[in-house]
Amino acid sequence: MPNRPTIYVTRRIPEVGLLQVRRVCEVWLWEGELPPPKGVILQEVADCDGLLCLLTDPIDAEVIGAGKRLRVISQFAVGVDNIDLAAATARGIPVGHTPGVLTEATADLAFALLTAAARRLPEGIEKVRAGKWRTWEPLGLLGAAVWEATVGIVGLGRIGTAVARRARGFGMRVLYYDRTRKPDLEAELGLEYVEMDDLLARADFVTLHCPLTPQTHHLIGEEALRRMKPKAVLVNTARGPVVETNALVQALKEGWIAAAALDVTDPEPLPPDHPLLELPNCIVVPHIGSATVAARDRMAVMAAENLLAGLRGERLPYCANPEVYGGG
Repeated sequence: MPNRPTIYVTRRIPEVGLLQVRRVCEVWLWEGELPPPKGVILQEVADCDGLLCLLTDPIDAEVIGAGKRLRVISQFAVGVDNIDLAAATARGIPVGHTPGVLTEATADLAFALLTAAARRLPEGIEKVRAGKWRTWEPLGLLGAAVWEATVGIVGLGRIGTAVARRARGFGMRVLYYDRTRKPDLEAELGLEYVEMDDLLARADFVTLHCPLTPQTHHLIGEEALRRMKPKAVLVNTARGPVVETNALVQALKEGWIAAAALDVTDPEPLPPDHPLLELPNCIVVPHIGSATVAARDRMAVMAAENLLAGLRGERLPYCANPEVYGGG
């Protein structure tokens, strides 16, 4: 149909979202397993009215400038640090994202990683598969107790709060650091607000749930890692660059901390020969925080809703740059 808007989708997403878009749009879909090269995005966006993209796509000022007809950008993710929001806003292009829907799935994974690292589950699984499980061992694979331990949560947004609720179910003492103190949550969940240095020094488990900003880039570097307990475990389900990778490798090798469990890394993905992947006290999974059927389906629907609203000239229901509308 001549009046149907044209949309470029940078990777296949759950069909429940694609169907919504296909009903009213001409959809150009990148079918590759890996993200499209930037050159392809530049070429395709030149003739598109809308863009549905992922965190793996560099949607910078050059890409936004190439989209002469571009009316809306819809991100299949909560974070938008891959998108130049200032450039989009300057062009009057609203940017959609998918907040809230990932909360419980990501909190589940964060706590699963915490427990797996504490109880050394990957080492146990590998021992069984390698045929090295010969008998019950009184000193075999001794790990850290989770029950009534102290957890430090860095960033008490939706996901950090959901992790705090899970931690309370394990009888844990919950410390938190956030740019904004949350007295209501402190009272409701029995949380203790502390400064960052105090959290690092006292926590048995440090779990990261802050956004990636210039202030949080390499927040956990050598100085922070040396402040942690030698028996402490670091969990990162936020963004890879919040942790300084080389410092983490050194910390794990030299025993500054006991273990790390990562859903996100820097770089991402890690090359197969990366030092982190050779360490028995480091768990790495491939950025699966939101990888439940329910969460990904809801993300697809939200991404479609944002995209279609933008094409109709309506306010996006989940907008990452509300200033584009003038009143915020």
